Amino acid sequence: MLLIFTHKITNRLTYTARQLFEKILGIEISFTTKVEDFIRHTGPKMTYSKQPLQNEFFIRSNDLLFEQGINDLDIKVLDWDGVPCFFSCGEKSSIPYDIFSASFFLLSRYEEYLPHVKDSVGRFPAKESIAYQNNFLDLPVVDLWAYKLLLALKERFPDIQDVKKNYSFTSIVNVTTSHCYALRGFARSLGGFFLELGNFKFKSMVKRISVLLGIKKDPYDNFYQLIEIHKKFPIKSMFFFQFAKYSAHDKNVSPNNNKFGYLIKSVADYSIVSLSTSFLSSTNKAVLKEEKKLLGNLINRPINNSRLRYNRVNVPSTYRNLIETEFTDDFSMGYTHEIGFRAGTCTPFHFYDINMEVRQPLKVHPFAVHDYALLDYKNRNEVFEVMDRVYRQVKQVNGTLITVFSNELLGSDHKVNWMELYQSFLKRYYV
Repeated sequence: MLLIFTHKITNRLTYTARQLFEKILGIEISFTTKVEDFIRHTGPKMTYSKQPLQNEFFIRSNDLLFEQGINDLDIKVLDWDGVPCFFSCGEKSSIPYDIFSASFFLLSRYEEYLPHVKDSVGRFPAKESIAYQNNFLDLPVVDLWAYKLLLALKERFPDIQDVKKNYSFTSIVNVTTSHCYALRGFARSLGGFFLELGNFKFKSMVKRISVLLGIKKDPYDNFYQLIEIHKKFPIKSMFFFQFAKYSAHDKNVSPNNNKFGYLIKSVADYSIVSLSTSFLSSTNKAVLKEEKKLLGNLINRPINNSRLRYNRVNVPSTYRNLIETEFTDDFSMGYTHEIGFRAGTCTPFHFYDINMEVRQPLKVHPFAVHDYALLDYKNRNEVFEVMDRVYRQVKQVNGTLITVFSNELLGSDHKVNWMELYQSFLKRYYV
């Protein structure tokens, strides 16, 4: 067990230290504010404060973990042996940066509490983030910092006990439009037909008619094909279905459609099925609760996992709503159009509510790759190049690689065969 001496034990400190030591490195820790207990301890120990007691392993603390609320921070990102970091410590410190404060800044999404201009659908833009502006969005820096700390600790305490976690891969299929043409009702089908006619989309008109007449299968209806692909690889797969009323932002098949309900129940026989929330429910708890209840009743099991429409995480309100409607896990922490690590980590972590200064029970599972972020790449080789880079970063810190693909992209006509590419991803990255 590693004993940490500090001048004040705060919720921020215990939250961050437990994430780095216990969740990432597998090191058991405890805290003390008593000098005599620290001196008496014969095992590995470190001081996290403004000054060392003697010549022990010491990290000079920034004020961030001992403050409350949101304050203006002067952040200067520097290089730590090839890894960007901030909150430098000075010469007395055993490592050059206060990685606890830096990790808290990223994990708590501190910067998303600060004033910023949201994008067209109300999201925190990637370009506003410190990671994007300092070119480390594609690095799980929190995990990298933790492992650099472990190396320094092992030099001082060769017998320190750490339990390595295993790399894992989770494939998410996000279903906000289950069918392109089928199951959409007469009025919506007729409206779509005339819209295509008016825009001279004759190829799409032929596809629509072929599907509605039963000549061809709906291109987005690839669920059983995906299930068969997932069976080939020992990965965790999850399907998130939108189960909401029609609106300007939510245009999936009606939850009252029996064939749609049967499809979801069939998928639930082979994979985890969870809720992809509607645009409205991200700000309306009553609607969110109703969507959760309807989907749970349909598959006859509790719905604990969520994915927010457009990955529209607004801290802290969005996560508070999820907690109050009894979700335990969320898979929305990432950027739709940028590859990388929004919270600076590839390890699941609990949401810390800065306004309430408490670690909340909701576990956040950060994803690194969203299919929309891959559409700008010209060919298969470029896609694999960026995917390989992300995979290597996650694998070296034994993290969790989470990817988000939609049945729409996997069933659509694009520059590459996405279904074939998706299968190649699973084969390449599951170990």
